[in-house]
Amino acid sequence: MRSGLATASLFALALAAPSLSWAQETPESRVEDIVVLGTSLREQVETFSETVVAPPRGHGPARWSDRPGVCVGVVNLQRDAAQDMADRVSEVALGLGLPIGEPGCSANVVIIASNEASALTAALVEQNPGAFRPNYWGASRSRDHLGRFIASDAPVRWWHISMPVDSETGDIAVRLPGYLPPTVRTLGSRITTPIRNDLRRVYVIIDLNQLGGVTFPQLVDYVAMVALVQADPDADLSAFPTILNVFDNPNIAFGLTDWDQDYLGALYGSKMDQRRPSAQIGAVASQMFRDRRQAEAEADALVDTPVE
Repeated sequence: MRSGLATASLFALALAAPSLSWAQETPESRVEDIVVLGTSLREQVETFSETVVAPPRGHGPARWSDRPGVCVGVVNLQRDAAQDMADRVSEVALGLGLPIGEPGCSANVVIIASNEASALTAALVEQNPGAFRPNYWGASRSRDHLGRFIASDAPVRWWHISMPVDSETGDIAVRLPGYLPPTVRTLGSRITTPIRNDLRRVYVIIDLNQLGGVTFPQLVDYVAMVALVQADPDADLSAFPTILNVFDNPNIAFGLTDWDQDYLGALYGSKMDQRRPSAQIGAVASQMFRDRRQAEAEADALVDTPVE
């Protein structure tokens, strides 16, 4: 799998910085999962699902779909490191059943590394504000959140763009400037909706001055998680065994944890046709709970199987 190339205008500022290399490190051991005492598995899963995701107001979680699929572009790392990052993000996406763009595709997962991340972010938004807040309902979070994205001093910051579409046809289901959407199907139900929310682009900006003791494999899996999930950068996830805690505790995980992979599987495997955004989040939690219960049952059965 090869990383895609984004438009020259998008990357012009990023390419002005020198290309950076990164020596990969392989951890020697794996840490144990966090155990939340006194809380049932269902409660843990529901709390995590409600806390981790931050879609635009009034919308449920958005996901990548088969149209247009995922095309990863990485800027300002040396070629081998950039390719490794693009390949790993693509590998995780492929594992979720998503198509991956061919070489030369137009990048919709845009990953930029910089020693001056805040200045770069501000310049990119100023250069093309419509790319970060398109003029249609459900595209992105608020102007206030965009301001936080620009001002962030986090090691990694991200910004998602999504679009409401017809779940059957994939047609745009929201009015755009100069575009009148086709008539959207109606199901005649107050519970379900024919509209789904698709991710269309994500910008991930890595501040190379803020990475601390995090290894390259940890960074890559962190980037994969925030590229595929509309994760809330302000969420307190300290009670959960997720790669999203790695900058607070580099020993928490050496890559995507079982918890992370179960959440991703539930997010991309759930039927989210509920009209209320909270019900869509609940559908993901229910799927994750069922998957983890099944995995626990299979593990218990394996332990109880007598050795012949």
